[in-house]
Amino acid sequence: MSTAVVMEHPGDESLLQSCGTADSLASLEDAAAESTANESSEEESACAREVQTNTKAEQSTHTTSGATPRPDSLSLPTKGTELWTTHRDGEVKLRMAESGLGAETPLTVNQMFTSTVQRFGSYPALGWKEGEQWKTMTYSEYYKSCRTAAKSFLKLGLERYHGVGILGFNSTEWFIADIAAILAGGFAVGIYTTNSPEACQYVAENCQANILVVENHKQLQKILQIQDKLPHLKAIIQYKDELKEKKPNLYTWAEFMELGRDEPDTQLDDIISSQKPNQCCTLIYTSGTTGQPKGVMLSHDNLTWTAVATSQHVSLNDADKLQEVVVSYLPLSHIAAQMIDIWLPMKAGGVTYFAQPDALKGSLANTLREIRPTAFLGVPRVWEKMQEKMKSIGAKSSTVRRKVASWAKDVGLQTNLNKMELGSNSRKPLNYRLAKHLVFRKVRKALGLDRCTRCYTGAAPITKDTLEFFLSLDIPLFELYGMSESSGPHTITQANAFRLTSCGKVIPGCKTKLSNPDDEKNGEICFWGRHVFMGYLNMPDKTEEALDAEGWLHSGDLGKLDENNFLFITGRIKELIITAGGENIPPVPIEDAVKEAIPLISNAMLIGDKRKFLSMLLTVKCQINGETGVPEDELTPEAVEFCRKLGSSCTRVTEIAGGRDRAVQAAIQDGINRVNEKATSNAQRIQKWTVLDQDFSIPGGELGPTMKLKRPVVMKMYKEQIESFYKEVVTPVTPDNPLPPK
Repeated sequence: MSTAVVMEHPGDESLLQSCGTADSLASLEDAAAESTANESSEEESACAREVQTNTKAEQSTHTTSGATPRPDSLSLPTKGTELWTTHRDGEVKLRMAESGLGAETPLTVNQMFTSTVQRFGSYPALGWKEGEQWKTMTYSEYYKSCRTAAKSFLKLGLERYHGVGILGFNSTEWFIADIAAILAGGFAVGIYTTNSPEACQYVAENCQANILVVENHKQLQKILQIQDKLPHLKAIIQYKDELKEKKPNLYTWAEFMELGRDEPDTQLDDIISSQKPNQCCTLIYTSGTTGQPKGVMLSHDNLTWTAVATSQHVSLNDADKLQEVVVSYLPLSHIAAQMIDIWLPMKAGGVTYFAQPDALKGSLANTLREIRPTAFLGVPRVWEKMQEKMKSIGAKSSTVRRKVASWAKDVGLQTNLNKMELGSNSRKPLNYRLAKHLVFRKVRKALGLDRCTRCYTGAAPITKDTLEFFLSLDIPLFELYGMSESSGPHTITQANAFRLTSCGKVIPGCKTKLSNPDDEKNGEICFWGRHVFMGYLNMPDKTEEALDAEGWLHSGDLGKLDENNFLFITGRIKELIITAGGENIPPVPIEDAVKEAIPLISNAMLIGDKRKFLSMLLTVKCQINGETGVPEDELTPEAVEFCRKLGSSCTRVTEIAGGRDRAVQAAIQDGINRVNEKATSNAQRIQKWTVLDQDFSIPGGELGPTMKLKRPVVMKMYKEQIESFYKEVVTPVTPDNPLPPK
């Protein structure tokens, strides 16, 4: 049975207000709804080769050595002889190394799980809150529940290599359904909670889902709308709340678990014993920024080996030494959350506590303070919201406290920058130890990060300003980089291998190469290793775009390696702007520079592909509706304060948009000018810009589930504003400028 435990609140009554730590997480409504490890996705790189042409299309080989010809079709003569497949029952050749981590024995999910149960069966595995109490489930109970659920799935008719779709917020039921689907021989398939009924239908059809597991009545309604269009669907399970109406083949979680409780183990054991590490067990659907989502096929080995390699690389503690603790709040339909919340803790015997469903609306702060994780992953927007809140509170503190905080942050930044350059040879000066005692420890405690030795950021680019802000508070943010197609992480920043704005070094057992580097040594980042996916389900053409003839995964991202093999992301091939004059311009650095120069700006999108000059669409920081996620007209307190310092009384977006407020307009132009002064060429200067009436958002369609900017969508939505930038200006007729002859 689950045991109830009461967690002691570690709050500090004397928080240093001048650092703005009190309630610093209380306003994360518009934080990123999804995460990955500074994660790119092949969904956006289909056209990448148009910009960086390589010889992949002409080559026909497809093995590690490049010696075996790639077949024209996917009717492979022998399973497991090729590096990729798009068949649901396919097997692939693992990218085994001769020694080191890459040579580790391949494991199935069941093998890794049972090994952990044998070692740490009595340790807590999952924790959740009921009322004011935290309850836990041990690893032995966890595994037993997964087996029971797997037998229930089989009794409901789950077929081999068919999907179990899971649609809901993170919970014990989510984890159990995911692993049970794998044990029963199906595919675990996370579905974004923000998906429309039509998007849910696409995923369910594509994976031929036999069973859909939904959180509540709201998510159930989406499935009921499309149920008749899903010929493979046999049952629906709702894991939270009571059913509002009884329907055939609709079960509560309790009813579902009862189905398999007394079933014999024979069928399940036979399926488990037949599973191979090189077979698919999980599908991760890309967010479909361009075109329909693709089902990323991940094998047992993809998940288990990545968990083994990553846990060793970042030195995760085994439970019998010091149990690792994580908080699960980022959507599990994303590989980053799955790897951080499910697979890494399972490998090390760590415990995962579930945040409340309203985590990003404010409750995450309390959860962090109660649980005090040892590792925490935040997407950039989470860290940015923390930074904004801390600055806002700090600005209201006394002069003395502000000066102490400012001094401490200067000391913290300089000490950590020295450590970054000198490594273990750097000494921590006396003033650092004093700053740590006066400020840094209290900041960490207020955030619930006092036990956290690894604070990670990923899923999207993070600004240097935010990295330096937390570094100054002695909280280095370690960047992760990878993609769904690499089972999550490929490179990781560590405390002993840290460079500001770098995504770190490659995980041992994996390889990085830069394809077609330019004069500045920027090339397309390509991955090799046992973390590289099997292929896209039923999409051989898309798979061949992602994997080259030798089996290297092409990310679609541009990057460079420094002399110490630190990876720096410099752009995305498909996002490159090629001006009418032929200059290649990566937009993200310019967009980040504008956001850093003008604190009022929330989102910026650079325009200029095939145009004579660059222009930019801007949005300003505004309040977000906590229920719908829709941006509201009211400015954030930080934005109001920014306006007030300019002598503007603006409190709403619509009072600023379109240049309606001259003071704000002038301040934005001043910021643009400062960015332009640092431009490497005239072609990289922003010539025109406008502030839109509404911020970008997921509900609005401008942002994808991982908060990535959907550039093609924005181009379409704001076509009129964009075209107005480039309307030909009629030159006035003067004696010096006569009309040209007809």
